[in-house]
Amino acid sequence: MIKLPSVPMVLRQILKKPATNFFPAKNLPPTITGFLESVAAEKATIHPPIPTPVKYRGKILYDRNTCIGCKMCIRVCPANAIEFIPDTKRIRIWVTQCVFCSQCNDICPKDCLHMSSDFLLATEDRFNEDMIVE
Repeated sequence: MIKLPSVPMVLRQILKKPATNFFPAKNLPPTITGFLESVAAEKATIHPPIPTPVKYRGKILYDRNTCIGCKMCIRVCPANAIEFIPDTKRIRIWVTQCVFCSQCNDICPKDCLHMSSDFLLATEDRFNEDMIVE
């Protein structure tokens, strides 16, 4: 027999304030918010703490024009992060599901998939346009 949690415990958890928050921009000091605004206005840049390694496997890039729709990348993707779009005979890559293993990149016969050095991929919305490669 499966033991279920008690109703009072479930109610306490539902009413409890979450332990984590979204990025707390409203709580940042003015110096940091000012810096982030200047980054958004392209007056300043954020540099990574260390240079990315030579063969770093970051966000995947896709060249639609060279893709032949062979679906080899879909077959080898261990995370099922690539889907085939029958209308266009092209693929869609869900970056939030990708494990950056580069198997799709290695097997592509036309070299239309490449691993970039982009590693700043954090987002609150997994369906954000930046997290979908078409």
